[in-house]
Amino acid sequence: MNIAIFGGTGRTGSEMVRRALLDGHEIRALVRTLKEREQRQGLTWVQGDARNAGAVGAFIAGTDAVVSALGTDATTTLTEAAAAIIAGMKAHGVSRIVTIGTAGILESRTEAGKLRYQSSESHRKSTFAAEEHQRAYELLRGSPLEWTVVCPTYLPDGEAVGGYRTERDYLPVGGQQISTGDTAAFAYAELLKKEHVGYRVGIAY
Repeated sequence: MNIAIFGGTGRTGSEMVRRALLDGHEIRALVRTLKEREQRQGLTWVQGDARNAGAVGAFIAGTDAVVSALGTDATTTLTEAAAAIIAGMKAHGVSRIVTIGTAGILESRTEAGKLRYQSSESHRKSTFAAEEHQRAYELLRGSPLEWTVVCPTYLPDGEAVGGYRTERDYLPVGGQQISTGDTAAFAYAELLKKEHVGYRVGIAY
């Protein structure tokens, strides 16, 4: 496959890139700057702005699937990028996308009709990041794309060790954390297997 990835230099995105390259896929990664980017066989770095619809469309053209591991940075970059990615995929006939979200946008188990970040399940004082992830999710949900949003809870650095649990639209009961390695392993596998198209998927140990 030829995979376009946004956020490929981040903690989870870089591990997804590593796995895809090991399996022989061609990777195209959009980055803000090409400075000090290591050139590797099968990996093409492309400089561009993920918020720019024209640049994003050109980046996606000719690929088979899209991964977005973009995070929030106290701006609206995530939602602007989501809109540009969806438009680019529709324009170029690319249907499959997996994104990395947050457990905050999963359904609350304690307060019906609320998301976790809106309920007593969340202890974060700031909701800006979760609100951005929610808007990005809603854009995907309203699109015709084959989307999956992987929603990890507390996400420390760590290798993939397996033994994690997943659940559609909810965080697995008692889940406290999940490593970047296992989050990447699941998201990469889901990109190919398409077992949870049209769902948020909570993941935790």
